Amino acid sequence: MSDFTDFTHLHLHTEYSLLDGANRIKELAKTLKSQGVKAAAITDHGNMFGAIDFYKTMKNEGIKPLIGIEAYIHNGEELGDKSTKQRFHLCLIAKNEIGYKNLMYLSSMSYIEGFYYYPRINKKMLKEHSEGIICSSACLQGEVNWNLNQSERNLRFGAGGYEAAREAALWYKEVFGDDFYLEIMRHGIGDQRRIDDEILRLAKELNIKVIATNDTHYTFKQRADAHEVFMCIAMNKLLDDPNRLRHSVHEFYVKTPAQMSELFADIPEAVTNTQEIVDKCDLAIKLGDATPPNFKFTLEYAAERNLSLPEPDKRYSIPNDSVLFEHECRRGLEERLKFVPAERHEEYRARLQREIDIINKMNFPGYMMIVWDFINEAKKRGVPVGPGRGSAAGSLVAYSLKITDLDPLPYNLLFERFLNPERVSMPDIDVDFCQNRRGEIIDYVIEKYGKFNVAQVITFGKLLAKGVIRDVARVCDMPYAEADAMAKLIPDELGITLEQAFEKEPKIGELIASNSNANRIWKFALDLEGLNRNAGMHAAGVVISNEELWNKTPLFRQPNAEEDHFVTQYSLKYLEDVDLIKFDFLGLKTLTVIDNAVKLVKKRFGKEIIWEQVNKNDPKTYETISSGQTLGLFQIESEGMQKVGADMRPDCFEDIIAMISLYRPGPMDLIPDFIKRKHGLEPITYIFPELQPILEPTYGVIVYQEQVMQIVQT
Repeated sequence: MSDFTDFTHLHLHTEYSLLDGANRIKELAKTLKSQGVKAAAITDHGNMFGAIDFYKTMKNEGIKPLIGIEAYIHNGEELGDKSTKQRFHLCLIAKNEIGYKNLMYLSSMSYIEGFYYYPRINKKMLKEHSEGIICSSACLQGEVNWNLNQSERNLRFGAGGYEAAREAALWYKEVFGDDFYLEIMRHGIGDQRRIDDEILRLAKELNIKVIATNDTHYTFKQRADAHEVFMCIAMNKLLDDPNRLRHSVHEFYVKTPAQMSELFADIPEAVTNTQEIVDKCDLAIKLGDATPPNFKFTLEYAAERNLSLPEPDKRYSIPNDSVLFEHECRRGLEERLKFVPAERHEEYRARLQREIDIINKMNFPGYMMIVWDFINEAKKRGVPVGPGRGSAAGSLVAYSLKITDLDPLPYNLLFERFLNPERVSMPDIDVDFCQNRRGEIIDYVIEKYGKFNVAQVITFGKLLAKGVIRDVARVCDMPYAEADAMAKLIPDELGITLEQAFEKEPKIGELIASNSNANRIWKFALDLEGLNRNAGMHAAGVVISNEELWNKTPLFRQPNAEEDHFVTQYSLKYLEDVDLIKFDFLGLKTLTVIDNAVKLVKKRFGKEIIWEQVNKNDPKTYETISSGQTLGLFQIESEGMQKVGADMRPDCFEDIIAMISLYRPGPMDLIPDFIKRKHGLEPITYIFPELQPILEPTYGVIVYQEQVMQIVQT
């Protein structure tokens, strides 16, 4: 027998098999490491959501990650065949980069064209994209095993029998050759035991190797009951419902190599063959070093917009990103300088050149031009666009390109907050659009760059403290009023965990000590807390790629989503790892209100509002804010902000900036000091005289990141 450490889990479901897999990847990696395991595969149901998370986490623990998927496959000629709900399970694992890209394509197409109740592929597509992939026959729902398992249900579908299984296995062997394996599972389920001998017979007859697998859904055996609850949440069933789908055994946990070796002692080659697969896999995913996409430019585009083009670079028939970027920056700055005293023009031009040089050096002109273009398009269509906020407001380039409408120089805003060549980070421009028409601009970007080159960003809803109590209570048939009361015992604190809630709220301990059902619910909730519940969509994030996105991230399509609207399967945390940069398309109702007000002013009074000419220090505006009656005013309408406004009594634009900057965790503690100093109730002091020029506008209080940076420089 081989060394007992020479076993690898090749059929494993993580927390990304939504409401089915309960293996938390971090916990899983540490458990495998403690078992002395050298490699592990991820094979989530129908998706690759967790591939990069799994890859990075396993690497960090010194475990070789194998990237795979348990796909759903049907036998129809057309990928989108809806004449049957048929779906067989099939495990696919990437051997190399070609296989990884094929997996991303297959997973993408299973959602884009093959989705019918489940994301499905067919054999035609699998054959066309089989290079670099190892294939195994999966569980009882795999085509080979399903045919061998001649139950009455199978016979009703006109399937079953050894010959049908043999035909299926032969097809996979013809496509994958020695990279096709037959899986044997020993969970103690009667159906599996019955077909063991037939799988071995098939293997011998067709010269196909067998591998030992454990259909792993949770990390520890004692969590089997919690996993049943997890399944009930997915199926919307009661735990005690005698007719629900349930597991008859508690064997779907992460068994140790020693346990697997003992379980397959009669066929040790099934264990050692898992190592053959590990040795075949040599996938190194290049992570980090994200590069922005290029701006899509044509001469027709220039003509349509009446662009006065610069002389093209000799190597190009049209200007490249950098040439066009510099041209538009300088042209835009000259327009902006109409509102700046002439004696400061050279200062502005020098600042612009410095920013241009840094943006070019960091390879971001394409990114800036893409943002410039879709903001231009929005304005052309009359879609209200915000004046800009966040770190981009510190960029004169952004102001010159009319990405933002706030001149950074009068407010000493630093470009380095937006981009710092000493600390490579991606640009982050928050662009606000009228909420009702934001979709138009996303559609424009999709049409311009291609439907498979643009996607929104996936998010995952999780079973957090209050939510997991409510879900588990429903499954455990606790009356709604009791469940609601139990959930409300969790303190209203962002990110609080059940353990933290237990420490803070004594009534929780009293409840679970006196109520057996509440005690059961609490224990299940502790086991399930934090697991992924469902897939959603990021409120603002959009990615754009020079090539089809499935070369970088598989694509996901939400049920009932608009045609040609896709979502990345990798979440925001991992997009830069796979060479994708996020663009933010935020929807803001306030912009619609402001736009309507501007139109009404023009209609009733014939007055055109030009924002550059609006007096930012209008006394009546500050009277309103000082009254505390700011309901409906963006960012200063909360009860807390109304009180700050009434106490601070701002009288200039700088005070408004300070109000918003101070009203956040951390700086909030300084609000009373700021107010007292502003109104002369407390002396303004500086630790060092050199700090006075930096802190004078904020009465000696450090409010902004720019001030911290300037203090360090000084």
